[in-house]
Amino acid sequence: MYILILYLLLLLMTEFMLLASKNIGGGLAAIGLAGAGAGIGTVFGSLLQAYSRNPSLKKELFIYALLGFALTEVIALFALMITFLILFA
Repeated sequence: MYILILYLLLLLMTEFMLLASKNIGGGLAAIGLAGAGAGIGTVFGSLLQAYSRNPSLKKELFIYALLGFALTEVIALFALMITFLILFA
């Protein structure tokens, strides 16, 4: 009888530890979203600085800024995908 109770307690503790580990891992994986937000701010801040130094390159600078924005946003989407995989898979 005691062995059955101990087995059930061990099973419950394992499930709780798994759930806690998934939540902690998902939260840590979501930190990448903050980094992507800072990266997007840096890209457009640099665009404004470069445009103020040389307004004649507006079109080329904007194309590079959009490319930088897209690549930074991809990193954010990867971080979000990993977060969802950790939490729901």
